[in-house]
Amino acid sequence: MCKGLVGKKLGMTSLFAPNGKYIPVTVLQVGPCVITQVKRDKTDGYKALQLGFGARKEAKTTKPLKGHFKKSGDACFATLKEVPVENPDDFTVGQAIGPEIFAIGEKVNVTGISKGRGFSGVIKRHGFGGGRETHGGHCHRRPGSIGCSAWPSKVTKGKRLPGQYGGDTHTVRNLEIVDIRPEENLILLKGPLPGCRSGIVTINKVLFA
Repeated sequence: MCKGLVGKKLGMTSLFAPNGKYIPVTVLQVGPCVITQVKRDKTDGYKALQLGFGARKEAKTTKPLKGHFKKSGDACFATLKEVPVENPDDFTVGQAIGPEIFAIGEKVNVTGISKGRGFSGVIKRHGFGGGRETHGGHCHRRPGSIGCSAWPSKVTKGKRLPGQYGGDTHTVRNLEIVDIRPEENLILLKGPLPGCRSGIVTINKVLFA
């Protein structure tokens, strides 16, 4: 059984459940993912499937990748990801996998890259409350004192300060699948996901509930 797929975040919408409950959902285009390589214990030391997702022009594909993609067909892929698998012998190179491996109501983990927000201060980056706004206060959005007196006379590692915010890999766990539309390769997940529209995400089954 394949334990995950590669997809693309299309955006958010909402729908009503049969009991009338209003549910915000994220729409993912999952597949079709084509197996470009099967990895086994004997040859690679672990069990996994290398999946290709998204089209890429052949003129923008390097020669080594072209040779690699020829083993699975004539298409060139924009994204390559690996997902774990129980028995690699059940799959062949060139086989297409879609959202049919998931079921409505199943819980999944989704990994994506959060939106990049550039260089940000401590209020936006870490949620600091800021200083007083009245009565002569001059420290409004600053982090405040960060020193350590005479010893150790330096700023300790891990201090929350301004810096690059976003653009990190995040995983949201135990998201419920609200609906599956296999004819359109769409999966609707309850709640938000990291990343922007058209961002690439990896959807994995929850191995231990």
